[in-house]
Amino acid sequence: MKPLTLYTNPNSRGRIVRWLLEELNVPYDIKVLQYGDEIKAADYLALNSMGKVPAITHGDVVVTETAAICAYLADQFADRQLAPALDSAERGTYYRWLFFAAGPLEMATSAKAFNWRLDADNAQSVGCGLYQDTLNTLESALTQSLYICGQQFTAADVYVGSHIHWGLMFNTLESRPAFTEYVQRLQARKAAIRANELDDALLTT
Repeated sequence: MKPLTLYTNPNSRGRIVRWLLEELNVPYDIKVLQYGDEIKAADYLALNSMGKVPAITHGDVVVTETAAICAYLADQFADRQLAPALDSAERGTYYRWLFFAAGPLEMATSAKAFNWRLDADNAQSVGCGLYQDTLNTLESALTQSLYICGQQFTAADVYVGSHIHWGLMFNTLESRPAFTEYVQRLQARKAAIRANELDDALLTT
């Protein structure tokens, strides 16, 4: 098996990838980078010139951007069934929500957090449109089935669920029943609990 390393910080989106790795139950190494000099050091910038975490190396392959890492890992370890089959109708749904969370949802919640103007005058020019439209779209999807792609838990749930969880924590998402019930269901998973314990332990070292 090719060596797999996660570059992360416990106060980062690296927690999403940690959770996914625990769901996959595959061996991996952790490289914790501190904000400041370590994350901007030349050796790390050679892997990710953005100087951000997370990133992974898988053998000679480098992957950055959290949604891309999730999609890559689910495909690399396809036997763990954390992505719908390639020839299934749910595969398109899976991609839709992975990138909905990476695009419109993150944009809308960032705008909320930093009081950026989103209104009828500029909604057509930004990726998320109006804030309420983004939330309503997500809420509608979560009321249709147990998970974001149907009855199968996937890497998209790890990614989408993490964004919703943080949005609720930081009040950038309204506390709607569909959101809170979904997050509670996901956070009760053994891999999610284990991943949180591992990352929380890093906060005290």
